[in-house]
Amino acid sequence: MGAFDFLFKRPKPKAEVSGYFQMLDGYTPIFTSYDGGVYEMELTRSCIHTFANHCSKLLPSVQGADRRGLKALLDGRPNPFMTSAQFAYKAATIYETKNTCIITPVLDELDRLVGFYPVNPSQTEIIDVKGEPWLRYTFSNGKKAAIELSRCGVISKYLYNSDVFGEDNRALLPTLQLLNTQNQGIAEGIKNSASFRFMATVNNFAKGQDLAKERQNWVEKNLGADGGGLALFPNTYSNVQQIQSTAKIVDPDQMKLIQTRVLNYFGCNEDVLQNKVNGDAWSAYYEGKIEPFALQLSQAMTVMTFTEQERTRGNAIVWSANRLQYMTNTDKLQVSSQMFDRGLMSTNMIMDIWNLPHITDGTGDKRYIRKEYIEISQLDQVAKLQTELQAAQAALNAQKQPPQDPDPEKDPEEKEEPDDTGNQKQAEE
Repeated sequence: MGAFDFLFKRPKPKAEVSGYFQMLDGYTPIFTSYDGGVYEMELTRSCIHTFANHCSKLLPSVQGADRRGLKALLDGRPNPFMTSAQFAYKAATIYETKNTCIITPVLDELDRLVGFYPVNPSQTEIIDVKGEPWLRYTFSNGKKAAIELSRCGVISKYLYNSDVFGEDNRALLPTLQLLNTQNQGIAEGIKNSASFRFMATVNNFAKGQDLAKERQNWVEKNLGADGGGLALFPNTYSNVQQIQSTAKIVDPDQMKLIQTRVLNYFGCNEDVLQNKVNGDAWSAYYEGKIEPFALQLSQAMTVMTFTEQERTRGNAIVWSANRLQYMTNTDKLQVSSQMFDRGLMSTNMIMDIWNLPHITDGTGDKRYIRKEYIEISQLDQVAKLQTELQAAQAALNAQKQPPQDPDPEKDPEEKEEPDDTGNQKQAEE
């Protein structure tokens, strides 16, 4: 049993197909892969790979009650052929290359969801089966499969003609042709500059055929493998000159313009391609490029996995990334110190910023606040203890103070001495 039989093991619908499912705008809902070589060009593949490589670092999380074990499934192997990072990478690659990516469910014999797979068919149609829209895939090997649209997740960009599928990359075709012509011009310029050519006047030849034979004979003897590296001219040749060839390549400004057009189309830049971005530059790329894809992927997988009632209870699948990991070490240190001692981050959250292992003894998830560095849950208790301590200290200080004397300047142990001078004066009188 191959991958096709494993993924699409469900029996084909017995209901009669009524044709294509009609959209509001009357557009025929057929999505065909455009074979324009978008993934075959060096620069375009670099842009696609960089985007997919960063998307592979997205971490899945399951919100709400996880009764089906989806967290373990998404963290490990969403399908038997891919890990979680490979799943996100391929989904992002298909999305960026074809502007539409379809996530199809992997079902068991009891029609239960046991995995997710990003399919890459050569053609996808929306057909009408008893009034319900179904997706019918046609793969490059000719095999076909069908499944309900409601059980699949569709993420797309450049939505215009179709309500479900994104437009193709024909708008990029002129730029790709310029890019291909530029590469060919560089290659031909190098070839021409590396060749040796001569110009000479040959006498005593009346027929063109004889002249062509003479030229061919001279090339074989002088420029062939056995030529010895030395060009010899007989005396029938005159005005012998070497033709100086210079490489004619595209102007650097024009090359830069073509590359910029490709980078603008894919929302990328040279710093991102060469892994030079961090801090605010990385945040800008994440918010403008990766986050919209992560949002669509989260919503698509949530809708295809949970019922409406389950979604109202808060069940969801979310793909996200820790952007703080891509900041500079100086910015990481500042965020860690400012957020930790204000109780906004726990120790394990700080560990995530620095890509360090979590503390598993139970203290890693606690939060602390600066000054006393105590747990937030104990702030009220500490404040009460501080108040009681201040009251006890005040009472102790009051007990240590001596009693107050009416005349603070007079020594209480000093006794009054009789005034001898006064008594003597009275005796003399």
